[in-house]
This record gives sequence, C-alpha cells and structure tokens, in this order.
Amino acid sequence: MSATKKKNPVNAAAPERRRELLDTAAEVFAAQGYNATTVRKIADAAGMLAGSLYYHFDSKESMLDEILSTFLTELWEGYDAVLAAALGPRETIEALVTESFREIDRHRAAVAIYQRESRHLTDLPRFGYLTDSQNRFEKAWLGTLERGVADGVFRADLDVRLTYRFVRDTVWVAASWYRPGGHHSPEEIARQYLSMVLDGIAVRA
Repeated sequence: MSATKKKNPVNAAAPERRRELLDTAAEVFAAQGYNATTVRKIADAAGMLAGSLYYHFDSKESMLDEILSTFLTELWEGYDAVLAAALGPRETIEALVTESFREIDRHRAAVAIYQRESRHLTDLPRFGYLTDSQNRFEKAWLGTLERGVADGVFRADLDVRLTYRFVRDTVWVAASWYRPGGHHSPEEIARQYLSMVLDGIAVRA
C-alpha cells in the first residue's frame, strides 16, 4: 500500500530497534505535528544523537511513511477479513467497528497522525496510497450501510452518507483520548459504541 521505499543502509538495522524508533517518532509526530517535528526532536525522545538516527532512516518523511503504511496495511488485513466473511450488514458494521478499535489500540499514535495530517499528505506523491485507502474505506462502509437499508436491517429513511460520516468520525476520534492498557478493552469500547449507534439505526421489532 505504501509507495516504494528508497534503498539505504538502514535496512540492515535490527527490526526491534527500528520498531522502537518508529514508535517514538509516532508519539512525537502525534503530539507536535509533522511539520513542527524535527529529526533532532525524534532523536532526543529516543535518547540518541540526531546523526545516529540516519543510520536507521534517511529522513523524517521515511519514518512517517513507514508508520502510516504499517498501520493501514494492518487495518486492511482486518477489514478485508471482515468483508470476505459474508456477514449480514449489522454484523459487518459490528465487526468493522470492533476491528477499528483494535487498530486504535495497536496504533493509537499512527491513527492520531492520520487524522491530523492525511489531508495535507495526500498532495505528496509518496503518500498517494492515503487517498486510495480513504476511497476503499468509504466504499466498504457505504456499501454495507446501503446493503442494510436494502435488506430491511436498517431504517429505510437512513441517510447512509451522513451515517457513514458520523460513525467514522465517532470511532476514529477516540484516538485522541484512548490509551492502551486502560480500564476498558478495545472490544468493550466497541461494544458500548455499537450499542449507542445501532440502537439508533436498526429496525425495531
């Protein structure tokens, strides 16, 4: 899903160390914003010299690219599995929301970056995959909602596009407050969200 990466000596670095540095960079990007973040700030947060960071990555853009592409690749692995399961519309929505909260749990900082930066990043050729992902995301959710209306599972008067935007924003904004290891598991938060959302759009007996 990501653009082609440049070949550089960083590829020989230990995967665990790269993952640690990317996690640190993600937290800095999420807290300070991409443009305000320098390689030096990331290096300081990682407890190393700025020059040493270039042994692992050739630029902060490469770090951001890897953070976002990793998150989206994992997100779509989960989404594709849900969409391929041939579930009913309501069950599909439930599974997509649950998978979304699991991704927030695994990649909270990446989700926050995506929410804050993707609109500007899509202008850069290297991040063209963000637009592709956004289009796939919209198609998956709208298609499921439309199927639910057609099948009589969701209300006939439901504005599917407005509902899609509401559910999308309600779920993903959770990255601004969610902290892994908190009182509620991602599955429990998803269950609570679904209870609030589906009671409003499901056909009542």
